[in-house]
Amino acid sequence: EDVIWCEAPGEGFLSSHRLLSTATHTGAGAYGAPTGRRLTYRIIADCHAQANQINDEWLIRDQGAIVRQMGQDPRDFARAQIAAGDTGVFTPAVDQPGPYQGRGNDSEWGERYADILTRIMGADMAAIPAEYDRACHLEYPGGVTAHGVEGADRFWMSLRAAFPSAAFTIHHRIGRDDPAMPPRAAIRFSLHGRHDGWGAFGPPTGAEVHVMGLAHAEFGAVVPGAPKLRREYVLFDETAIWKQILIQTGGAE
Repeated sequence: EDVIWCEAPGEGFLSSHRLLSTATHTGAGAYGAPTGRRLTYRIIADCHAQANQINDEWLIRDQGAIVRQMGQDPRDFARAQIAAGDTGVFTPAVDQPGPYQGRGNDSEWGERYADILTRIMGADMAAIPAEYDRACHLEYPGGVTAHGVEGADRFWMSLRAAFPSAAFTIHHRIGRDDPAMPPRAAIRFSLHGRHDGWGAFGPPTGAEVHVMGLAHAEFGAVVPGAPKLRREYVLFDETAIWKQILIQTGGAE
């Protein structure tokens, strides 16, 4: 769907790819026996390339969308993975520093999107109605499509409510303003802390959770006035979050 990129002087470039994937479940594997179901889901991958080779990558596939289309619940899928011996999750404790250490570029659009998300995660309730277009189109984890200020508020506040004391960090930001394209931004962020609130992941459990997120945004103005956020695409892996919660709680509800 898009590639939002920036140069790293002397170090190649970082490109944030947004993909819309279609698939048919014809083989046995992690999702069980083949069902023939047709799937549509998004992926965002931040890739560092140097000397015609990708040597560092951060990738999120919308597992929540996949398992729901397979007729499963993300929490139940995570529980089944644990029972099968798959307890691997990405956290800072297992992260391996790669060759790319850049933080993006200083485009106003990347800075603006980073500021919007920082305000939202700081419980600035006015940020969404002030910065999002009232007819914004939104694509969120789990294959959720929403529209308008209310849709953005519902998604971001339910995420923050689940982890109210978690540290929000922006690790990378890109802004682009290219010919024949709307101004746009790509952000890689994390939430790290305790599942100590009621929100998108049920009753608080106290589990320590790391959420890695990737997000794209487009800005513009349909009517005269300051450009606002008109399209937003956000991904994190719901099943990985549930896996962290279930491993630490023994599967307790």
